[in-house]
Amino acid sequence: MIECRSCSKNSIRKLFSTKLLQKNIDFFECQFCKYVQTEDPTWLDEAYKSAINTHDTGIMMRNSSNISLVLATLIVLGSRNKKLVDYAGGYGLLVRSLRDLGVDALWKDPYCENLVARGFEYQDNDKASLVTSFEAFEHFVNPAEEMDKLLKIAPNILLTTNIITDPAPNPDDWWYYGLDHGQHIGFFRLKTFEYLADKFGLHFISDGASRHLFSKKKISYKLWISLVKLSKFTPRLLSVGLKSKTWDDHLLMEKKSQDK
Repeated sequence: MIECRSCSKNSIRKLFSTKLLQKNIDFFECQFCKYVQTEDPTWLDEAYKSAINTHDTGIMMRNSSNISLVLATLIVLGSRNKKLVDYAGGYGLLVRSLRDLGVDALWKDPYCENLVARGFEYQDNDKASLVTSFEAFEHFVNPAEEMDKLLKIAPNILLTTNIITDPAPNPDDWWYYGLDHGQHIGFFRLKTFEYLADKFGLHFISDGASRHLFSKKKISYKLWISLVKLSKFTPRLLSVGLKSKTWDDHLLMEKKSQDK
């Protein structure tokens, strides 16, 4: 019997088989936590020949919109002046953008090269107030294990991933399965996230579509969702009062270069 990679229960049923990277792959659904997952993803070395796949044409737009989402969340948490870690931070686009607005953001990604936020990598065991994980949870082999890692960084987790409908879409009807690149191996429903929140003693709120927040403390859903909606139209307003780190970061990198 196959165990669910989210809740470890023997409650999986097969949904369908389909072609993924020219392989016949089975997809399953957990009857307990409702997590939808591929069979054991033995193809990941092939899928990650490039850390960011060529089909990800939304990378710039996504990083731009996430700036506002992060600022809105920091305000709700009362953490605008505290440390943030972008986990699975890619090329460092979001970290650099947030630092330019005055947020003390740091980068972490075990698979991708930091190109634009070099010098501002997260050092393990350094505590932060918020850890972000954008478009990464659908890549995780073991979501609960990754949650545990994130909570060692910060007590609050902000993430984005598209919620899968119930019943699950057919493989040809939902682009988010990522059958052409093979990097998406797990898909969440709100019940899955509620299970994970309960497992780790967290409060959970969501916009019901793609943006989700876990926290050790109770967060006002109305305030968070209102700020998230407002931030679409006035993102700069949310950074008023913060001092850009652009020049200070330049001076710091210059000093480090001279000290070598």
